[in-house]
Amino acid sequence: MALKLHVLAPPPATHITKLRFQSAPKPTFLRKSLLFATIRKSLTPRFALLDEQEQVSFTQEENSLIEAIIGIQGRGRSASPQQLTDVDAAVRVLEGLQGVPDPTSSSLVEGRWQLMFTTRPGTASPIQRTFVGVDFFTVFQEVYLRTNDPRVSNIVKFSDAIGELKVEAVASIEDGKRILFRFDKAAFTLKFLPFKVPYPVPFRLLGDEAKGWLDTTYLSPSGNLRISRGNKGTTFVLQKNTEPRQKLLAAVSTDTKVLEAIDEFISLYKNEPKGEIELQEGEWQMIWSSQMETDSWLENAANGLMGKQIVKKNGQIKFLVDVLLGLKFSMIGTYVKSGTNTYDVTMDDAAILAGRFGYPLELASKFNLELLYGDDKIRITKGYNKIVFVHLRSDGST
Repeated sequence: MALKLHVLAPPPATHITKLRFQSAPKPTFLRKSLLFATIRKSLTPRFALLDEQEQVSFTQEENSLIEAIIGIQGRGRSASPQQLTDVDAAVRVLEGLQGVPDPTSSSLVEGRWQLMFTTRPGTASPIQRTFVGVDFFTVFQEVYLRTNDPRVSNIVKFSDAIGELKVEAVASIEDGKRILFRFDKAAFTLKFLPFKVPYPVPFRLLGDEAKGWLDTTYLSPSGNLRISRGNKGTTFVLQKNTEPRQKLLAAVSTDTKVLEAIDEFISLYKNEPKGEIELQEGEWQMIWSSQMETDSWLENAANGLMGKQIVKKNGQIKFLVDVLLGLKFSMIGTYVKSGTNTYDVTMDDAAILAGRFGYPLELASKFNLELLYGDDKIRITKGYNKIVFVHLRSDGST
């Protein structure tokens, strides 16, 4: 016998059916931490276009690499074999081009670089094993070679409120591409403490393990992009300035002023000539929404507040959520284009799936889906109950 959950529809003008579920218990294994402390009530662009001097420009080949790494979470930790292949191909193209010659002799190599991707986020140095694969943290590398104390430092910024970890190395230039280094000190700088906390790694006792080298195999003439390879076989992609989609994903990963980041991101494109935005097919993972989850996991799943959306060309759309021990929640519906960038969505075929077997649930929901931005990697929408969603393509297709 099917679980009967009756839904009351609101006035027709809203085109939204708010689901109310009383019988389904809340399994604690699906509850996420309360990430969203401040939720704005509307999405009104409040940011002007970036000043001309703040515009970040990349060559076509550099854009190919950036395109390849956008959407890979954990700075490479979650990369699929195809994504790794795409990144490697883009890296090799740039390494074959004429970037800045003798990059270690150029002032462009100096400064603070943000780590965007690495081929071995869970191995190599202690800082990589512990922190690099965590998107919530921001990872930097500082290079300063033209001082009385040349240094290369790796920095993990936990947040503005907490502080950072800085691992420092004495550096020297071997040739036009290679920097030699030896780690010698590290410490946590925490906002709530008036002193630094030493990082518990005895560098002096590590001997050669504390030493290494770093080759810069590509440095962009703009000084915005750098590719380096380390002595342990790791490839690093670093940027001084990030492109708008990367800034948006960084805000989502750290849960830092996400709606403001969305506003700014959309404002960059609002004056560009463009045609109709289409709802692209494929699998899309929900990575952020402007509403916290409710106490009912079934309501969250049915409203798209967790899991994936699978969009097909034939007008079918599916919400899919992994529940527990092979169980999945599935809700299938249809979408019909109703405006330049809007769709009417009807979800009416729900079930709990266990392999080839399914237990039907009598759920239904109708709402208007507005596409605020969409490309091959990222989609921003305003959907059920005017909630703003950010989805990331998860099937690797473009």
